[in-house]
Amino acid sequence: MKKIFVYMSALLMASSCAKLDSLNSDPKKALDVPGEMVFTSAEKNLFDLMTSNNVNLNVFRLLAQQQSQVTYLDESRYDLAARNVPQFFWHSMYRDVLKDLEQAKILIEGVAPLSDDQAVVKQNKLLIIDIAQVYSYFVLVTAFGDIPYTTALSTDNLSPAYDLQRTVYADLLARLKKDVDGLKTTHASFGGQDLVYAGDVAQWIKFANSLRLKMGLVALDDEQTAAAATAAINESAGNVIASNADNFRLKYLPAQPNTNPIWVDLVQSNRADYVPANTLVNLMNSVNDPRRQFYFTAVGGQYVGGTYGSGADYETTSHISAKVTAADFEALLIDYSEVEFALAEAAARGGLTVTGTAADHYNKGVTASIIYWGGTAEAANTYLAQTSVAYATATGTWQQKIGTQKYIALYNRGYDAWTEWRRLDFPVFNVPTGMTYANIPLRLTYPASEQNLNKINYEAAAKSIGTDTYATKLFWNNK
Repeated sequence: MKKIFVYMSALLMASSCAKLDSLNSDPKKALDVPGEMVFTSAEKNLFDLMTSNNVNLNVFRLLAQQQSQVTYLDESRYDLAARNVPQFFWHSMYRDVLKDLEQAKILIEGVAPLSDDQAVVKQNKLLIIDIAQVYSYFVLVTAFGDIPYTTALSTDNLSPAYDLQRTVYADLLARLKKDVDGLKTTHASFGGQDLVYAGDVAQWIKFANSLRLKMGLVALDDEQTAAAATAAINESAGNVIASNADNFRLKYLPAQPNTNPIWVDLVQSNRADYVPANTLVNLMNSVNDPRRQFYFTAVGGQYVGGTYGSGADYETTSHISAKVTAADFEALLIDYSEVEFALAEAAARGGLTVTGTAADHYNKGVTASIIYWGGTAEAANTYLAQTSVAYATATGTWQQKIGTQKYIALYNRGYDAWTEWRRLDFPVFNVPTGMTYANIPLRLTYPASEQNLNKINYEAAAKSIGTDTYATKLFWNNK
């Protein structure tokens, strides 16, 4: 896709040399790129970015202590600057996802509909693109804090100002509401050019509402955003992802270039850098979790995690399962299990318009996860019958009960597992030798490129959030 954009730019620059067009044109390359094609590319880029296991790009499985490093321990010990990890992630999200989505909008807006029906289909496409943009900005604002937003995608402004994190968040919630209200299930949208739902508008509404529910819970404890968060939860909870069939997922293919990024990073590259972290493995061992066989390999009939932040012997430690590293294993961004845990939290908090009890939704969340990974309803019932797992008898507050089981269910989704830990403070993480709990990152620091090339705006943003360090709490993490 980058080559397409470069080629388009070259054509525009050459337009003044009309007499030489025939010499500079390649008849095998498309001159007009449909906006639908650009959307497809952006959609895949988003899933690839959030699913990658590349240490230069996505270290969220490490921050969530789902994985631990074997030899090179920088990221497991919270040194993210050596490889400029925040910068790679920031640039990839803005350049490869948000900018492509914006370009898709521009291209689709530029095509005049030939009928009223086509006008509705066009509007559906634009609203779906906006939902994808909201999700992408949600990740950025919950990772960094204040971010370029209002003028972030303008080609005329190479030094965009940062918008306040609360302002961004409130606008994202407003955009989602407008998107849901505007989508028309009576008409189509992208069709097969949508890699997730094949243009099913009703499914996109469920996803958008699930995202509203998720975002509402994140912002609910902040005094300034509580009202908007409450409204988002109450308005969305009745029409969310309701089964594993509704999951917001991308099905990868067995052959490149459309393979699971984890397969590319670990199997094709023949890497032995990562093992499951003892934080997760020991937690699952303590409750005889039936998902272990789908998450990890066994060593001598046991599941053995690497000590987080201290290295590991690859040969005597469990590995990431063949299921997860398969070339065609699908990627998830929001799923049914997560939504049920969100509803459980909403019910446990009280004062929100959510049907069902916290225990009912908790049980559904656990069951949905076990079945998704390959287990059975019987295995889920047996698991939930344990006093250490059952909602009524499990240890702790609702934050501990729901947070612990949600953390387990969010395996292989490092960003979301890290975010839920930051929100709910459970489960209790391990502390690398020589560090304290306070060293565990609560956000990503701003990229070095911003500090060098957008210095004035960077400094204003750093001051606005408090200070540009891993330990700075974002507005929603105020406990």
